[in-house]
Amino acid sequence: MTALVARGLTKRYGRTNVVDGLDLSVERGELYGFLGPNGAGKTTTIRMALGLVHPSGGEVRLLGEPVAPGVDLDVLERVGAMIEEPAFYRFLSGRRNLEALARAGRHPEDVRRRLSRIDEVLELVGLSEAASMRVKAYSQGMRQRLGIALALLGDPEVLILDEPTNGLDPAGMREVRGLLRRLAGGGTTVFVSSHLLAEVETMCDRVGVLSHGRLVAEGPPGRLRGGAECLRIEVDDASRALGALAALDGVDATADGRVVRATLHGSATAAWVNAALVSAGVAVSALVPERESLEDVFLSLVEEGRVPS
Repeated sequence: MTALVARGLTKRYGRTNVVDGLDLSVERGELYGFLGPNGAGKTTTIRMALGLVHPSGGEVRLLGEPVAPGVDLDVLERVGAMIEEPAFYRFLSGRRNLEALARAGRHPEDVRRRLSRIDEVLELVGLSEAASMRVKAYSQGMRQRLGIALALLGDPEVLILDEPTNGLDPAGMREVRGLLRRLAGGGTTVFVSSHLLAEVETMCDRVGVLSHGRLVAEGPPGRLRGGAECLRIEVDDASRALGALAALDGVDATADGRVVRATLHGSATAAWVNAALVSAGVAVSALVPERESLEDVFLSLVEEGRVPS
């Protein structure tokens, strides 16, 4: 069973499609990164997936159940979510906030279960020592972690987080990444929206890139970068180097001063390039493999609409 499926999902405000015919599928146990610049439609998509916003068209399903107006949304009890910056009672402590919100559950058994998990989730997000502090004294990063703790109270099968590392320092980001990886490793489906490229690249199994409400690319971070290898080669004679490389199949090369950049396709290899240059009498002082960063790919996808093959 898939955890989250969207088919033709659309949200229109006036003449503007904020989400435009989105097709999306997230597998159970997957850590999925939903990547896009601010205004791409990420939060609106999440709100529709949780039944908080009615779509203008298409459909969305959570754990196999439809999410739509008039439909029984009991499935949401199996989902934990944090959308944008969470809101809390500022004059209550972190623990008291979790207790108050846990007691808002629909069923007594669910309330008891959530209350019993408060210490566990505070430990998971690194707030045990700050649990008795009033939330008004929390930093933004601490409030973000408290929001994640709240989303985890129900021991959800699916965890949906909107910009979960917002406001965290590098150490806090690393802790959240580790937490989300552990949750996914334990079978929880984690859906994370972000505009931070490094975050999704280091922790996600798959990444979907959203631009102007449309999914313009999807796949493992390594595949999104593309398969071509690039070489940065420092030579004594760039003109002679270009002539030698022009005779090789699967090698495209350009030069800037004494630096040659070669893109390899098919079966072409760095060793093959180096051998060809040496055979042509070109002195090679450096040969460094380079790969396009996820940031380069992201900007290309968003600005040019290019989808990697």
